[in-house]
Amino acid sequence: MTLKISSKSKASYKKTAKIIKNGGIAIVPTETVYGFAVDIFNSESKRKVYNIKKRNYDKPLIVMAYNTKILEKIVEIHEKTLKITNIFWPGQLTLILPSTEIGQILSSGKKSLGVRIPDNKFMLNLLKELDTPVFTTSVNISGMTSAKNFHETLLFDNAVDIIVNGGQCDFALESTIIDMVKFPYTVIRNGCLDASKILTYI
Repeated sequence: MTLKISSKSKASYKKTAKIIKNGGIAIVPTETVYGFAVDIFNSESKRKVYNIKKRNYDKPLIVMAYNTKILEKIVEIHEKTLKITNIFWPGQLTLILPSTEIGQILSSGKKSLGVRIPDNKFMLNLLKELDTPVFTTSVNISGMTSAKNFHETLLFDNAVDIIVNGGQCDFALESTIIDMVKFPYTVIRNGCLDASKILTYI
């Protein structure tokens, strides 16, 4: 049975962190859409998420952490990148950046990874409790609409270990994705954060 708890519960992020650390799969709220979250070091949990979503293995998952210091172990964050992250993180911006050697090991050799620091109280508490990044991806069957409220996550009841009820997501739209691996930088997805505002700082 899937455990269901409210994000407002005092122990919610600690319970979720324990499940993730033990190899479990969590569905968690963010300010954009709900996401699956698994331990970045657990390849079996990652594989299960791909299977649950029916997602192509060629499509990478996104890495979330609560600060850039942790992300620097996974991706290369240069001066120009820091200029953007200092303004838009925590927030609804995912940056695709070159993977470090550790990042490539954790992502089965991928030379770049999408990373984000979310602007959601529950998620930031969870990530601080874990003190490691997580692999995340939107809660949906691949190609279908992402879950934007707790009710829509119940499609995956009994397929995951825990669902955290955070109500309706604030933006109910995916994050904006910008590829900053090489210049000129590319807007991969124009989500809830206006990409034109970001590009003016680059």
